Parts: sequence; structure tokens; C-alpha cells
Amino acid sequence: MDELQKIWKRHQLVARASTAFIYGILVAIAMNFFWDPGKIYSSGITGLAQLIATLTAHTPIHLSAALMLFVLNVPLFVLSWRAIGHRFTFFTILAVVFSSVMIKTIHPVTLTNDPIICAIFGGAVNGFGTGTCLKNGISTGGLDILGLTLRKRTGKSIGTINIIFNAFIVLSAGAMYGWPHAFYSAIGLIVNAKVIDMVYTQQQKMQVMIVTTRPNSVIDCIQNHIRRGITIVHGAEGAYRHDKKTILFTVVSRYEQYELKKAMQESDPHAFVSIAENVHIMGHFYEPEP
Repeated sequence: MDELQKIWKRHQLVARASTAFIYGILVAIAMNFFWDPGKIYSSGITGLAQLIATLTAHTPIHLSAALMLFVLNVPLFVLSWRAIGHRFTFFTILAVVFSSVMIKTIHPVTLTNDPIICAIFGGAVNGFGTGTCLKNGISTGGLDILGLTLRKRTGKSIGTINIIFNAFIVLSAGAMYGWPHAFYSAIGLIVNAKVIDMVYTQQQKMQVMIVTTRPNSVIDCIQNHIRRGITIVHGAEGAYRHDKKTILFTVVSRYEQYELKKAMQESDPHAFVSIAENVHIMGHFYEPEP
């Protein structure tokens, strides 16, 4: 058993390191093939790194986006190391280092200068990379670290800070390249966010209502598959046959939907299951440590 656990941990380490490497390639493709040719700015720290690179492009000290991406993340690495966890921080550093190296290494290719195409495809490529990282339990640095730290300490999100920061990036794009480019960059941010949501399903919550005649079996099976609390409502009655039933309520992430389906097939394949998507949670909802 101990040997299997060691193999599994080793597999996880390799998977996370590989994901960080793949993310580095994807963000380099997004920047060198789409964002830079289309004069599009990304979100967060990556966008700020692009802005600094643009402002210093014609000065004696040119600071490249690749260099600034790493430098701007250094204070956030320190914050992550102290507030979130050492393993999480290590893989985040790895993802940022790979990103900086790949942006510098992969030769820029101008596939098109059309800003709309560049905004859409750059956002999609980067969103896929970011979502894959988050799905594998690592961060891409930047405001992710600040958000996780604040949520861990206060339970609150940094949605407003994110909006203000990215609004600054979008306005900077307009000031640098003309106001149409501000709108193109905004399109890129929306595409990026949508693709992250498609890939990183763990943050999407779903309310599940189960009507069953075998509540104990269902509860045991669900809790063996996924770590979720369940509320039990006794005394329900079917309107057709007037047979006694029990209603169970729980909330799961979209990422756990497959495990829920397996649990239901094992415990009560004839149960009625209703799922409401994108519910908002108030109170405690268990999320695995990064």
C-alpha cells in the first residue's frame, strides 16, 4: 500500500511538472503568435508585463515581457510560500519560469495581424493553458496567488480588484494602440475567461436533489466517492404510487459530476436525480488544499 502511494505521489509530481511545461508553451504561443502581432494585451500580471515592455521598447533599457513576467511575480511567490503552501508555490514558480523561458525561446510567428482573430485565438490558447493548470492543482502566478491567499484568510474573493486591474490593462491598450484595441483586448479577456471556465470545472457548483428509496446506500456510496455533506429530508411520498421516499440534497463541483454518476449507478440506479447548475454558495463548501 505504501509503495502504491509513493507511485501515485510521483505520478502527481510528474503530471504537475508536465502541465507547467505545457502551459509555458501555450502562453508563449498566445503571446508570440497572436497577442503581440495583433497588439492585444492579456489580463493580470501578464498584461502588465506586456505594458511595461511596450513602454520601454524605445528606451535605452528595454524590459522584455518575458523578463517582467517573472520579476513581477517574485513578490507573489513570497506571499504564496508563506500563506498558501510550499508545494503549490514550487509548481507555480515552475509554471512562471517555463512561461518566461518559452516566450523568449519560441520564435514569434505572425500568422495574422487581424486584431479580432488575434484576440479570440490568443485568449482561447491562454485560457486552455490556465484552465489546465488550475485543474491539475497549480497556479499560473499573478493575481491567482493574491486571490487564493485572500480567500483562504478571509473567505472573500478579489473580484473587484481583478476587474479594476484588467480595466487598467484594457485602457492601456487603448492608449498605446488606439481605442479599438481596447475593445479587442476586452474580447480577448472574455474569451480567456470563458475557456478557463470550460476547462477548469472544479469552480462550477451544482445543486443535486436525489429522490430515493435507498437513502443509506446512496449516502454511503456518494461519500465514498466524493467528500460532500448531504442533507436528508424524510417522509417524502411519490404522487403516483404513494410509496415512501427520502430526498437528499448536496452540492458538488462540475468536476465531481462523473464520480456522482458512478456513485448513483452503484447505489440506486432507479433514483430520480435533479441537477441545478451554477448555484451560488453561502457558507462552508469543502475545497481541496492546493
